[in-house]
Amino acid sequence: VGACVLCANGNMYTGANVENATYGATICAERNAINKAILAGEKEFEAIAIMSSSNDYTFPCGICRQVMVEFSPEMKVIVAKNTEDYKVFTAAELLPHFFNGDDIKWEQ
Repeated sequence: VGACVLCANGNMYTGANVENATYGATICAERNAINKAILAGEKEFEAIAIMSSSNDYTFPCGICRQVMVEFSPEMKVIVAKNTEDYKVFTAAELLPHFFNGDDIKWEQ
């Protein structure tokens, strides 16, 4: 799986799956690309495109959806079979009723 995130300033960052024998330690392409952008100081995301060699729409996993909505609920998520056959959603459409920082309650 490969992904490319487009930032509000036009910069783009790519990522690829980094597989691990224990799936829990795998880093998805989407989070890989977003993390690279964040490490470069980016904070505003316009879109992310996701594609794989499967010839099917490549949807992000739940963890990636959560990361996307925390940074930009209105970010466009482009899931593609190929460069001509794709669908576009917002991150919030892919993860309605998402958890955000307002849900964290600190009690002393």
